[in-house]
Amino acid sequence: MQNFVYRNTTKIIFGRNTIPQVGEECRKIGKRLLLLYGKGSVKRNGVYEQVVRSLDDAGLSRVELDGVKANPTLAHTHLGIELAKKENVDLVLAVGGGSVIDEAKAICAGACVDHDVWDFYMQKAAVVKALPLIDVLTMSATGTEMNGGTVITNEATGVKLGMGFDALYPRTSILDPETLYSIPPEQTAYGCIDATTHLLEGYFTGEDRSTPLQDRYAEGIIRTLVEIAGPMMDNPRDYSLRSTFMWGATLAWNGTAPSGIGNWSTPNHLIGHSMSSLYDTPHGASLSIALAAWMPWYAKSRPERLRQLGKAVFDIHEADPSRAATQTIDAFVRWFQSLGSPTTLKEIDADPDAFAENVALCAPLWGLPGYSKEFILELFRGSC
Repeated sequence: MQNFVYRNTTKIIFGRNTIPQVGEECRKIGKRLLLLYGKGSVKRNGVYEQVVRSLDDAGLSRVELDGVKANPTLAHTHLGIELAKKENVDLVLAVGGGSVIDEAKAICAGACVDHDVWDFYMQKAAVVKALPLIDVLTMSATGTEMNGGTVITNEATGVKLGMGFDALYPRTSILDPETLYSIPPEQTAYGCIDATTHLLEGYFTGEDRSTPLQDRYAEGIIRTLVEIAGPMMDNPRDYSLRSTFMWGATLAWNGTAPSGIGNWSTPNHLIGHSMSSLYDTPHGASLSIALAAWMPWYAKSRPERLRQLGKAVFDIHEADPSRAATQTIDAFVRWFQSLGSPTTLKEIDADPDAFAENVALCAPLWGLPGYSKEFILELFRGSC
């Protein structure tokens, strides 16, 4: 196990009927806030009404901004920053899924500086100060409710990038599994795939070859997500399934899984982000396509790793590492397909050349310079 520093400052309030606590949590920080949300689902499912009532009961004033997209954009983020500055808010309250919280983090950072917030994503500046953030999570997938990461698409350049800083950890995240009852089945599927990929990135690319504790942590959550994804889509109002999913997605990307594995990277997220920026592909769908192409390449050098994963997640007991790796990849692809998630570029009508160029453009900023246009075209040769 490698040296590491673990720090997580987010307070989690989890369970039924917890949303009414949001006003008191906000009041601990300030008196005026920016309330950020998406395109109306929080009003249709009653979450907005609960939040506003709690804020009013706490005597807080607010200014609102709606319209956050599923793949949040820099232009809309600029609107939020301008509004936060103009209204001199004390904090930002994000109500929604990962996209809303990600954009809220960008607004929190951008509201405290004079330069363009995109400079943070381009690694030209570091976030040392940000407005406090509180969120009410309504769609599980990204884990952003318990980490300092954020991803935004610059629609002018077609580039989707992320950043992560301690100052961007939410102060408090409220997680009520009942908010997931109304999300569409495909979003449940994509959320499970996203959380699974979060765990697989470090599992596959971690520097240390002896990480049994981290391995079992990742394998256990992945197996659970595989087991519950289908039943959740069939029974969307099953509280036990929804609560397991909600907490599992948070645990998948809150810094625990990769602690001690040494250097690691996120190649599938690099690839998936290019799909989302170019084709507005749902994040989970882009990751199922990425993994279906990337895992066979990875299996050529680390078949025993996939053999271990297949045994732990799918009860595959093939002794030969290469055959076991193939069986594991096939099991994942079948799982993706059973959830209705795409597994090839052809299914999203992607232009291979444009897609590969976009990945290669972003790769150096992800610390993956080897992901050239030529490499990506070879990786996805059978996917077009």
